[in-house]
Amino acid sequence: MSPPATVIPFVKASACGNDFLMIDGTHAPDDPAELSRRLCDRHQGVGADGVEWLFPASDADVSARLFNADGSEAEISGNGTRCVAAYLCADRAAEKIVVKTGAGLKTCTLTSRCETQYEFEIAMGEPQVGRELPVKLASREVRGIPVSMGNPHYVIFVKQFAPEWQSESAEIGRHLDFKQGINVELVTIEAKNNITARFFERGVGETQSSGTGSCAAAVAAIATKKAESPVRVHAPGGTQTVRWHGQVFLRGPAQLICRGEFFL
Repeated sequence: MSPPATVIPFVKASACGNDFLMIDGTHAPDDPAELSRRLCDRHQGVGADGVEWLFPASDADVSARLFNADGSEAEISGNGTRCVAAYLCADRAAEKIVVKTGAGLKTCTLTSRCETQYEFEIAMGEPQVGRELPVKLASREVRGIPVSMGNPHYVIFVKQFAPEWQSESAEIGRHLDFKQGINVELVTIEAKNNITARFFERGVGETQSSGTGSCAAAVAAIATKKAESPVRVHAPGGTQTVRWHGQVFLRGPAQLICRGEFFL
């Protein structure tokens, strides 16, 4: 078997079931959208929710450019940023990693490490919380709280997760009210410091977890006095903790899964 003409090395990591590929930016084409889509394909590619293309930065440890599974570019992923920090920590003894994202510089503080499992708290910046916004869907009207964490979110409080929540979330995500699309969070309040969330993300669809989505869900719950900081955000992929004191701090795990090569 002759070797392929082009090989792209990658490292795969997961943060609460939200999985990403970390790839050196020297392997990125001028427009990484189509290649990112191919890499993320779970049948014909490696499989991931997104690709973090990594470049040198003068004002950070690394600059990360994030592309979603459908090839669209996103400002930031909280979980993806933790995966980038874990990737860098594997090769250096560092307690803090600064990642330059499309939403600014994010400082990741290492809180624990055991083999390939890491935990970080990220300073996510100050959120922007809007007033409750009604959105008319084909079958009904929903009401949610717009929150920006450097990327857009729409948080809906529910008593339980309806069987059709994914299709309604997809409809919200492409609604004309949101020109750039939006990430959707459905949230149930369990207690003052515990909420449960489901995530439907731009360019990906349903995900097992979301870092910025957990922040948005917690911030909306605190802003509407349904919860108090710190808030534990429970999702199918795991639990993250959000503190809101001026800016938002996100704490959770990231695990390095494997490394490999993608053949073009």
